[in-house]
Amino acid sequence: MNFAKRMERMQASEIRELLKLTAKPDIISFAGGLPAPELFPVEEIAKVSHDLVLKEGRQLLQYATTEGRPSLRAKIAKRMADKYNTQVDPDDILITTGSQQCLDFVGKLFLDPDDVVLCESPSYLGALNAFNAYQPKFVEVPTDNGGLIPEELDKILSTTPKCKFIYVIPDFQNPTGRTWSLERRQKFMEVVNKHNLPVVEDNPYGELRYEGEILPSLKSMDTKGLVMFLGTFSKIFCPGLRLGWVAAEHSLLTEFVKIKQSADLHTSNFDQGVADAYMEAYDLDKHVKEIVALYKHRRDLILESMEKYLPAGTEWTHPEGGLFLWLTFPEGVSARKVFDKCIEMKVAGVIGDAFYPNQKTDRSMRINYSNMPDDRIVEGIQRMAKAIKEAM
Repeated sequence: MNFAKRMERMQASEIRELLKLTAKPDIISFAGGLPAPELFPVEEIAKVSHDLVLKEGRQLLQYATTEGRPSLRAKIAKRMADKYNTQVDPDDILITTGSQQCLDFVGKLFLDPDDVVLCESPSYLGALNAFNAYQPKFVEVPTDNGGLIPEELDKILSTTPKCKFIYVIPDFQNPTGRTWSLERRQKFMEVVNKHNLPVVEDNPYGELRYEGEILPSLKSMDTKGLVMFLGTFSKIFCPGLRLGWVAAEHSLLTEFVKIKQSADLHTSNFDQGVADAYMEAYDLDKHVKEIVALYKHRRDLILESMEKYLPAGTEWTHPEGGLFLWLTFPEGVSARKVFDKCIEMKVAGVIGDAFYPNQKTDRSMRINYSNMPDDRIVEGIQRMAKAIKEAM
């Protein structure tokens, strides 16, 4: 068969392939980005689903509007205002099948072959894979412990043609766990306004903050309609429902709606109804606080274990929230070799090079701490420490 040329660039997700390897019950996996399933509100969802079907079953099981359930979009708009100081009209929100679908839509909307996508260095692998299908070139913007460096972005935009948009995760970034300061957000917006560069602001983790206050979104600072805000219920509710959204300036939103109509007509009407009914009947903020409490405990435990067991010269980030942290191994220690040793010892992380579209370093690893219980976190870091020492 003769496939489209774009298929040459589409590889199976390295993370998904690793998850197959690490899904065995005897392996302690820090590799995925899985929420803690013990916090899923199973009984509450069972009740609201039952009541919802009885109340509006025939409507719920019918086709629905592409934009999404109006009452759910209104709740999302209110949540964005309350949490991120971001005023969005519900009519400027599109419900998507997870925020991952919207990443694909962004590529479809903006990219022709050889156009340039700007991203943080490193960046989220799932986004890179979504954009890669549309045959762009990637340019990595340098980062430091505070996230993307706006001055470096300005230099790149002043010298690089065909830049179509920049993809960023300002809050608890995947894979590093870093968060931009308010000052850095403001400087970033000055740069993108100067160059009229569209921005994809991905915010899956913003509410999962363990320290300090939630910072205003880039979208809240947007005066030119350049920022597309991507949100999701996957990390604050249930990932299996596959409910995300994009909030964008109305003319942009109209284009997303066209793409959505050609992709799947609309996101599951039933799943939207379940989320809407849950938020009507129960306190989502209280549920998020329970998630935050557990994840903060697990973050503190993994940081304590790393400090106690990992060899000198190993460094790691201290995330203020989210699901991930970033390990950097001592000079001369190969992440690939550490990974192989880890698998022998039945523990796993994700090799950092997967998160760079161009640059490769072979010295880093992404670690997830949200999904493992206390005893496995401690045991897993002990095993990883032994693997690092053997790789030195």
